[in-house]
Amino acid sequence: MVDEKHRRRNPRDILIIGGGAGGLELAARLGRADRRRGLKTPRVTLIDRSPFHLWKPSLHEVAAGSLDSHQEGLAYTLLARRNRFRFVLGDLTGLDAEARTVRLAPVVDEDGDELLAERAIPYDRLVLALGSGVNLFGTPGADRHAHQLENVAEAEAFHRRLTLAFLAAAGSGKKRLSVAIVGGGATGVELAAELMEGHHALMDGLPPDQRFPFDVTVVEALPRLLPPLSEPLAAKARQALETLGVTVMTDAKVERVDASGLDTSQGRLEAELIVWAAGVAPVAVQGDLGLALDEKGRIVVDDRLRTSAADVWALGDCAAAPGPDGKPVPARAQAASQQAAWLARAFRDWDDGREPAEAFTYRDKGSLVSLGDDQAVGALMGGLGGPSFRIEGLLARWAYVTLHLDHHRAILGVRRTALLALSRLLHRRVAGRLKLH
Repeated sequence: MVDEKHRRRNPRDILIIGGGAGGLELAARLGRADRRRGLKTPRVTLIDRSPFHLWKPSLHEVAAGSLDSHQEGLAYTLLARRNRFRFVLGDLTGLDAEARTVRLAPVVDEDGDELLAERAIPYDRLVLALGSGVNLFGTPGADRHAHQLENVAEAEAFHRRLTLAFLAAAGSGKKRLSVAIVGGGATGVELAAELMEGHHALMDGLPPDQRFPFDVTVVEALPRLLPPLSEPLAAKARQALETLGVTVMTDAKVERVDASGLDTSQGRLEAELIVWAAGVAPVAVQGDLGLALDEKGRIVVDDRLRTSAADVWALGDCAAAPGPDGKPVPARAQAASQQAAWLARAFRDWDDGREPAEAFTYRDKGSLVSLGDDQAVGALMGGLGGPSFRIEGLLARWAYVTLHLDHHRAILGVRRTALLALSRLLHRRVAGRLKLH
């Protein structure tokens, strides 16, 4: 049954499911545009299962303890007020495209008590920005024994275990602590670098009798790390990791995971902590939405991000959008951001009674991978259709930080983004690099 407070609605009401890079930026762009056009009542509603937003590429920093999610996270209610949209807490469980309603699961607290009942919310235009989940490739034991870093709660859970393991190792004399990271993509490589730098910072603050060895191993099934980057840059990244003390295993397929380590195609790897950072899969709810899906379970959209249902669009990791090379647009934050910007312009065109002049076209701006405080590697595109150029070291690190700040600029504006960056810098100077609480 549709909630009474949602029964009367603006005939152009827009509902956005998912507050990640694409969904939140779209809501902010549309909300600010409506304010400039003089609309007094927000027509955009954003729904997310979490009460606050944290940029997903930062989750490895939360896991390693170099980023405080409570300081960095931004409440959706605050963002809604500043950007003129509504926020509703909820988790999508179904879609009725004919009735133009979505169903949201009940919201319960930590004790299982119901805070919000199951709800049905109407829409006139619906945008699905559901993001993605992890792909375990059917590996036995991975779901039970490997940590996943798909949301803040999972990153914080790993950090709590890491903190306890650090403290236990420091108090046990000569105990060696081992972490295995499955996946040599950006998340796995960046997490490995953050973990090693965090350990180095911890050792600097401990007396000699409490210092302990720390092993981090990255396990990658492909012949090299970081497939999106060129071979020379991937080699640079591997060299940087090995300089930090990380062990890299390539051509090593994980066959089984248990509580004490991994069985791989190259033999047994013992580890107290295991993180799964390999593979991307659509979120499970997509199978119940009644929309056309591709062979990987992503929502099929056309070059205007329209799904198989009328007035339903999809963007970001959950969507299989046609790319310039005939392959789907890659599941990357920059793709979701570009789609949000295009769809915001397209909605304004449709509101004014005209078709968008151009279809959505993904433009690859390059890839950057952080390798610690003062290092990064990557390739940036020299221009539309032009060649890419390699950057590394401190320059690449600055470019990497700029990408993060650009996301915040889209949702906070320039002045507040500058204040947030300054606050984070000062907090690290005062509290230290590593968070152990």
